[in-house]
Amino acid sequence: MRIRQVLLLLLVIAVFLIVAWAWMTQPVGVPPRRGASGGVSDPARLERHVRMLAEELVPRDFEQPQNLDRAAAYIARELGGAGARVSEQPFSAGGRVYRNVLGSFGPETPERIVVGAHYDTDGPFPGADDNASGVAGLIELAALLGGVELPMRVELAAYSLEEMPFFGTGEMGSAVHARSLSRPGARVRAMICLEMIGYFSDESGSQTVPFRALRLFYPGTGSFIAVAGRLRDAGLVRRVKRSMRAASALPVYSINAPRSLPGIDLSDHASFWNAGHPAVMVTDTAFYRNERYHTALDTPGTLDYARMGDVVEGVFQAVRDLAGTG
Repeated sequence: MRIRQVLLLLLVIAVFLIVAWAWMTQPVGVPPRRGASGGVSDPARLERHVRMLAEELVPRDFEQPQNLDRAAAYIARELGGAGARVSEQPFSAGGRVYRNVLGSFGPETPERIVVGAHYDTDGPFPGADDNASGVAGLIELAALLGGVELPMRVELAAYSLEEMPFFGTGEMGSAVHARSLSRPGARVRAMICLEMIGYFSDESGSQTVPFRALRLFYPGTGSFIAVAGRLRDAGLVRRVKRSMRAASALPVYSINAPRSLPGIDLSDHASFWNAGHPAVMVTDTAFYRNERYHTALDTPGTLDYARMGDVVEGVFQAVRDLAGTG
């Protein structure tokens, strides 16, 4: 009888671990295939945008509003050149005026999909991966969206003031934007945050995790892109992951976890969570992989623009699938 009880307990533990693994990692059965998104991203353009932001328009921290305005103007020109309807969302913080840049595609429907990335930096650093990479991806996504018809509004948003000392406050650019979308009649179907999408490594041990137990679920090599969300956003995480895996051969992993997991809410998607909107983050995992994070060494030459292109194609496919045109 005792042996039966032990076996039953082991079975229960095994089932629990399998369920926990499935809920956290959102396994999908879609084999990766190249070029399924219908759009091909240009690594050379991605590099050009990153170098403009990280070499010409620096520094971009909160104490440099003039450079932030120059960066905003550059982003607005590029989005407009891709065919977006461009507008600005000025806001005040710390006694200064900053601005979000918004570029919209598709009809002016009340419901929309938002893809966002912040263009400010932490301190007077180049910020190539954090987060010129995300902004370059946003601009390249605009180039792809300009070539398709959409049944609903897709809004690309470049945010100011994601970094300290405004991070986690209502003065973040993304918080201003998210609140503006909480008005009656408006609805966010999904928000996808592009937070550091350019740093990859094929070296063993290049990828770390916040807790040792997570090594059972995720590779020790930083050669993948990740989709991260809350437990309640598991369905959205799964949909985005499935779409991204179908668009290219780049490995895509995902995690659903409480906000208490270190790093899970450290970007603009958290502003949308706070406003009650579904949101996920697409990321190269930041400081869990990139040791140059928030240093002068975060430069354009350290990024992998070919794999960045795969990320953009994956997000393009995810947007089309979420909009119902995939």
